[in-house]
Amino acid sequence: MTDKRLRRRTPVRLKQIRDVAGDLGSWIGRDIDLSGFLEQAHYQGTDLILVERVALAMRIEVGGERSWFPTLRGIEAWQVERSWVTVDDGAIPFLENGADCMGAGIHIADPSLAEGDFVWIRNQETGGPIATGIALVDGDEMMSMTNGKAISTIHWVGDDLWELEV
Repeated sequence: MTDKRLRRRTPVRLKQIRDVAGDLGSWIGRDIDLSGFLEQAHYQGTDLILVERVALAMRIEVGGERSWFPTLRGIEAWQVERSWVTVDDGAIPFLENGADCMGAGIHIADPSLAEGDFVWIRNQETGGPIATGIALVDGDEMMSMTNGKAISTIHWVGDDLWELEV
């Protein structure tokens, strides 16, 4: 049995993670609010930033470089409106079980997406985030795919990080 708990949990000040806020803000396209009780922690091989005990940012490897990106809760909190794809209802049960996103389930994709980019997947009906991952093809190709994987899933609704209660 694996030990699933936060490690190296440390309170931090905004000035200590100003670079993280800058990286996240530049990816999102605007300044983000990191006010409140801030902590930095490590969870199952991933560095996290917690705001008011909620994991809003994760440091993952994308394109051979470790960078900061929002978690699903961060996407909700900061109302991210870039690097997304929309999937139909048929894909949602698979994504909520951690499956990779198949191209056939994608209805709309941000045309600025390139292969290897961090991407978040949203529900066609509600617009809410379902999963995050790495694009295996560019945005235009995703919309024309009829088979094959389009996104390698990293984090999804219902996974350990989503269920993390601090």
